[in-house]
Amino acid sequence: MRKQTSYELADISNFKEALLNWTQQFDEVLWMDSNSHNAAYSSFEGLLACDGFTAKVTDAHNAFEELKEYQLQTNDWLFGYLSYDLKNDVENLSSKNVDRLHFPELYFFQPKRIIEIKHNTVNFNYLNVVADEIATDFQSIIALLQPSKKTKIHENDVKIKMRIFKDEYYKQVDQMLAHIHRGDIYEANFCQEFYAEDVEINALSAYEKLNKISKAPFASFMKLGRRYMLSASPERYLKKLNHKVISQPIKGTAKRAQNPEVDMQLIKKLSGDAKERAENIMIVDLVRNDLSKIALKGSVVVEELCKVYTFAQVHQMISTVVAKVAPDKNAVDIIKETFPMGSMTGAPKISAMKIIERLESFRRGLYSGAVGYFSPNGDFDFNVVIRSILYNEAEKYVSFAVGGAITAKSIPENEYEECLLKAKAMREVLESY
Repeated sequence: MRKQTSYELADISNFKEALLNWTQQFDEVLWMDSNSHNAAYSSFEGLLACDGFTAKVTDAHNAFEELKEYQLQTNDWLFGYLSYDLKNDVENLSSKNVDRLHFPELYFFQPKRIIEIKHNTVNFNYLNVVADEIATDFQSIIALLQPSKKTKIHENDVKIKMRIFKDEYYKQVDQMLAHIHRGDIYEANFCQEFYAEDVEINALSAYEKLNKISKAPFASFMKLGRRYMLSASPERYLKKLNHKVISQPIKGTAKRAQNPEVDMQLIKKLSGDAKERAENIMIVDLVRNDLSKIALKGSVVVEELCKVYTFAQVHQMISTVVAKVAPDKNAVDIIKETFPMGSMTGAPKISAMKIIERLESFRRGLYSGAVGYFSPNGDFDFNVVIRSILYNEAEKYVSFAVGGAITAKSIPENEYEECLLKAKAMREVLESY
């Protein structure tokens, strides 16, 4: 059972910063920030879960069944992540590439403390075992509203390395194009890793800087012991709201321009780009197919096709696909039937995942997985873990990965430049003080 208490605040921006500083006393923290993107399916301004009461941590084997059992047993809020390598639980696949981050493949926890921000209202939702601490916690957070000295992200230079270099990238993309021209696949998402070794960073300061640069609608900060995720994700993987399921895949990226007129021209160019639209529509078809597995017959609808949205760093082409599910359809089963998300795999999905595994040089792990929550009534909301920095403090290893959709019309040089554009904000955060 939980107790709820609400407070009204005028200064939500500073409260968010104080709230995140306050959470650093806990081993389990997941913060999600919409950054005031009041999109059609936004549910909150910010949502925090911390201080785990119970947890489910597992590898890919039988992971979804274990998560389903955990969800049904707790019948409570659960927060956590699904790594990309849970594909091995869904299909007969494997992951053998190098993994220096060593994150579990699935991690969910039942938080004692949940704090939700909606407009200027802060809702505290605490398990009864800590319910008498709500007022004290609120005052502790308020005490942190005083101006604080900014902490450096790192003390020493962070030297970013690339797992593969430009020539190797071109070679691998050419191999992927050969598969496409032969008819094995018609699209695949090819990714590369950027990393730094023997580094110590202040993860919260790095997240705050990344979020300030990107202001993404599915931003999140996660701390699980000594493992961290700092995400500026612009993409929703899947949301369930009552009997409605919403997927919003992104395919199509263009840079921003400081000049408003030039920026508008870039939007128009992206909106009318035949290659980018083809990429997006291919993934929309894949998502429609995935949703049809769990949807009521005839209920899968494309609400929005290839609409360009503008973010702080880039313009993105986003589509919205929705479906209705039966009232008794289990939330975990819905995710299992659609995982991993099509925007990070390709089509046909299984063939694309096999080729990706062979041509990529790193194990994706949490990258291109999903972070989010389940509510007690079976609703959920998960982002796509892209534009994200992953950090293993114990291993002193930090990593971020970027990728793009390869189709028959892809030019390796252009795909490489798009990757560097997507990597820009994360590189800027890590290489600066």
